[in-house]
Amino acid sequence: MTEQTRESKQLLHLVFGGELESLESTEFKDTSKIDVVGIYPNYAQAHAAWKSKAQSTVDNAQMRYFVVHLHRFLDPA
Repeated sequence: MTEQTRESKQLLHLVFGGELESLESTEFKDTSKIDVVGIYPNYAQAHAAWKSKAQSTVDNAQMRYFVVHLHRFLDPA
């Protein structure tokens, strides 16, 4: 696969987050309050969105944002 093909291939990523029960888990306090930031066509854009949301909630230690590689679920091969 060429570099051009790799860059133009759509690899969907989901960014979401919320307040966790504790710092040692990934269980959310209230799933109805999960913040779905968005779905992005590549990791670079997802990472930028994740970083922005994570930095905006830095004062709340239990607030966490995640990037999920949706393309791995859609095409596991």
